[in-house]
Amino acid sequence: MKIHNLIQGTDEWAKFRLDHFGASEAAAMLGISSKVKRTELLHMKFTSQPKEFSVWVQEHILDYGHAVEALARPFGEELIGAELYPVTCSDGKLSASCDGLTLLEDCGWEHKQYNAQLAAAVVANELSDEFMVQPQQCLMVTGADRWIFSVSDGTKEGMVSMTIRPDPAWFERIRAGWEQFAKDLAEYVPLVHAEKPQAEAIMQLPAVVINVTGSLSLSNLDDVTPKFDAYLASVRTDLQTDEHFVNAKETAKFSREAAKTLKLKADEVIGQISSVSEAISILELYAKRFDALGLAQEKLVEKEESARKLEIMTAAKEKFSAHIKALEAEITPIVLGLPFPDFAGAMKNKRTMASLRDSVDTCLANAKIAADALALAVRTNLAYLREYAADHLFLFSDQQNIIFKAADDFKMLVNSRVTEHNRAEEEKRTKAAAVVQTQVQPQTSAPVATSHAPATVTTISTRKPVTSSAPPSLRLGQIGERLGFALTADFLKNLGFEPAGKDKSAILFHESTFGEICAALVKHIAQVQAKQAA
Repeated sequence: MKIHNLIQGTDEWAKFRLDHFGASEAAAMLGISSKVKRTELLHMKFTSQPKEFSVWVQEHILDYGHAVEALARPFGEELIGAELYPVTCSDGKLSASCDGLTLLEDCGWEHKQYNAQLAAAVVANELSDEFMVQPQQCLMVTGADRWIFSVSDGTKEGMVSMTIRPDPAWFERIRAGWEQFAKDLAEYVPLVHAEKPQAEAIMQLPAVVINVTGSLSLSNLDDVTPKFDAYLASVRTDLQTDEHFVNAKETAKFSREAAKTLKLKADEVIGQISSVSEAISILELYAKRFDALGLAQEKLVEKEESARKLEIMTAAKEKFSAHIKALEAEITPIVLGLPFPDFAGAMKNKRTMASLRDSVDTCLANAKIAADALALAVRTNLAYLREYAADHLFLFSDQQNIIFKAADDFKMLVNSRVTEHNRAEEEKRTKAAAVVQTQVQPQTSAPVATSHAPATVTTISTRKPVTSSAPPSLRLGQIGERLGFALTADFLKNLGFEPAGKDKSAILFHESTFGEICAALVKHIAQVQAKQAA
């Protein structure tokens, strides 16, 4: 841990926060914050511009929260039994701005302004992930033994607290989350959305005036219809942004109302005298056109919203597939077989393009983090398998199915299979040796005088080394499998067969030497038999 000489709230401290991944930002990074979206945090880090708050929020929430924290600090110190000091510290890129830390750096304190729901969670000792992640990152950065999480209104009677201990699972989740966040930040392209798009003001159409006194005496249709035409021609049909969708919805509503108004005016003069039939026809024509425009805009909004959702989902699926493909290239031939994240569920009840993208991007980031963790576990198991069962990989043709086991369970399975295989091979060797012993007849040469010691039998061969242009490919383990019992490299050396090469931990011989090895073994067994008979 590195402690920084910074005063919280200063410009230098704010710059430090933008350059590091802070504990108070961890909830937003994981996409579980109710206050800051993950894409908002990406935008802030990319632009190096912190989120701006209104004067009211600054004064009544943020500044008031700091004041309540100062009032509650003595009660926190009394609870811990030691003085607390505000500290800004870091561990590499990760940082923590601690409300309080003891001089021994073994205990920290986090204070939140009183909230009935949060206070109830603290009393029940069931803090939600949104609030748990901050003290866990503080514990990880500082190396403290415990963290006191307090909620208060600044009074001793109004303060409740709980103790939080370091959790390795949380540490792993936080580090993996920030690692993925850093990757996303490196590829981030700003896309600014209006927080609450408002429809543009719609041009008010002129009112139609028609007076009928036995014949058409007054009409302004010649003046108003060009304006109707201009409005109808101005409506946008290419919808891309949230503003476009809001405007289209408002246009549909306005057009429906205009159609109703014109129909009412037409009904007002229908059936009077034939001289008004032209006016009625014009009114009905425009009523139909406005009605058609409203319907078309409604359908266009529905169609384009579906198209944008499909576009966002397709892009997210492509990114996820590319990520999985890259991971599987590192663990071939294992296939992760992960399904697509629930992007459709992430889009549910999202009303703007900005919220849709944020929710899908957060879902994608969390899915990548989970995939990385799974791939890491697979790499760990594969490494163990290839190191400790290099000569027994034929026992693991089902590795695709067993590779996802927990590390301890996987090791136990590998060891069990190898041990059982070796035991079975040992039984085969014992039986084979017994068969050879019964088949090899002892040498019946002239009797040896009992006054002389039996001659010493040696098995060291004077054979010439085999020369071959082909690379050695016969493993020591394969020789044992063919014979039905295991052999050691040292034993074959004594018979005169030097290894021709190595493949990782496997010792190799030339395939052409197998027949000579068999003959040498038979000769060796016969010599041992003769020695025992003597």
